[in-house]
Amino acid sequence: MMRRLMASLCAASLILAGCSGNTDEDSTSGRETLRVGMECNYAPFNWTDAEANETNVPLSSGGYCDGYDVAIAKRIADSLGMDLEIVKMEWDSLTTSINSGIIDLIIAGMTDTPERRESIDFTDPYYESDMTIIVRSDSPYANATSLEDFSGATIAGQMGTLYDTVIDQIPNVNHATAMENYPLLVQALLSGVVDGVTAETPVGQGNVAANGDALTLVEFESGKGFDVDLTDTSVSIGIKKNSELFDDVQKALASITQEERDQMMKDAASRQPANEE
Repeated sequence: MMRRLMASLCAASLILAGCSGNTDEDSTSGRETLRVGMECNYAPFNWTDAEANETNVPLSSGGYCDGYDVAIAKRIADSLGMDLEIVKMEWDSLTTSINSGIIDLIIAGMTDTPERRESIDFTDPYYESDMTIIVRSDSPYANATSLEDFSGATIAGQMGTLYDTVIDQIPNVNHATAMENYPLLVQALLSGVVDGVTAETPVGQGNVAANGDALTLVEFESGKGFDVDLTDTSVSIGIKKNSELFDDVQKALASITQEERDQMMKDAASRQPANEE
């Protein structure tokens, strides 16, 4: 799973933290601040809210961020005895922001891949899922049960992620140009620009739930769906290589039971907003 840092972000970081170091002392609480980067645009893992509520976290750039990743980030920060700051940024800026010290962790539905491991370290997975396709409920593909049923369909995925690369497993597929973020994909689907968009199961379920009866999630028969390794559909926390935080983050993550993780995802999917961009 899987996604340009604007100049204004660093400017905001300069105000808050001087754009330096991996953690900063919070002058009001006396605790260090854990800065976690995510898109806040990838429900149910993360999204942006306009108003505060009991589950979201304020963003220095305005608005609030909520989702499964935020819930995980809260648990990690609490375990470390640190204050949490969510830093909203584009997907393709996350790795460089870790290495430049703008953020401490990436908790953004990111898959641990050999290519990414060349520049950052990863914890054990904090969520695992399958790969599927979201279609319109009135689509001729709504009753598909295999990849072969999508022959000739126009399918899109998110740029720079497994969502885009797996599309070529579909026979005779019209592989649409990848899009920058998930709301754009869902808009393209709803407007009929594409016939389907690839998704991990929780992302698919969340988007279907958030869009009423307009969308449905394809259920593939055993052995007739995407051929992906479980490690390709799991997500892990990204951290700077050889970070002093690594062992503590790993321990904090291990303290969250599978039952708790499943419930956190169900809760996030149930409260995510309808698709907006």
